[in-house]
Amino acid sequence: MPDPAYLTTDTGRKLAYHQTPGTAPGVVFLGGFKSDMEGTKAIHLEDWAAKTGHAFLRFDYSGHGQSSGAFSDGCIGDWAADAGAAIAALTDGPQVLVGSSMGGWISLLIARAMPERVAGLVTIAAAPDFTEDSMWAGFDEAQRAELVETGQIALPSEYGEPYIITRRLIEEGRTQLVLREPLNLPFNVRFLQGTADKDVDISVAMRLLDHATGKDIRLTLVKGADHRFSDPDCLDLIVRSVEEVIARGGGQRAR
Repeated sequence: MPDPAYLTTDTGRKLAYHQTPGTAPGVVFLGGFKSDMEGTKAIHLEDWAAKTGHAFLRFDYSGHGQSSGAFSDGCIGDWAADAGAAIAALTDGPQVLVGSSMGGWISLLIARAMPERVAGLVTIAAAPDFTEDSMWAGFDEAQRAELVETGQIALPSEYGEPYIITRRLIEEGRTQLVLREPLNLPFNVRFLQGTADKDVDISVAMRLLDHATGKDIRLTLVKGADHRFSDPDCLDLIVRSVEEVIARGGGQRAR
């Protein structure tokens, strides 16, 4: 695997990335909470882009993967800013955003902040507003008190080390919520969700579908698929969803 290139943002953060040149609209993969750009879905999409000639970008948010910073210092607004900086600096024209889990939330923030740079949207187990609706809402009184008093708590994770959840993550997350006000997505949108997902409940996907407005928004439920959404059938569905969105776009060269 080649070493990543690095983008230094206006905030001084160094973001690691891999880029595949090709036709427009390009595709940008937005990873999940404490995930990185080396995951199965990102690599599968990169392979697809190389084979089909589409532009593709994958990168690590600050505090994730090979980018600078500590994970526990970050928050949703920081990671959304990282995504916006990467899209602005490394891509040309509107992009198809593929957001996985937290990346689904990030993609919605990008769509709200810079809609002119979004050609379409595919989310995979999107987790909008999860810091408030899943984490904070799920904490008991002792956890909430510990978070306020000490500034952080540790939550177990089946994906490895415990998640360190900071008071800043929760409080800053409240300024980034997308399900409390109108959410217009004026491009082609495909929401993908597994019915066996233990991290993001189907009700979140249904709430997002009901809340968002747009000309072409569709939700696909995959019976038995879990949060990873990475078996061959799920990967094929991701690619087909991206292709369906791209089929409605243009075909010039892009970064």
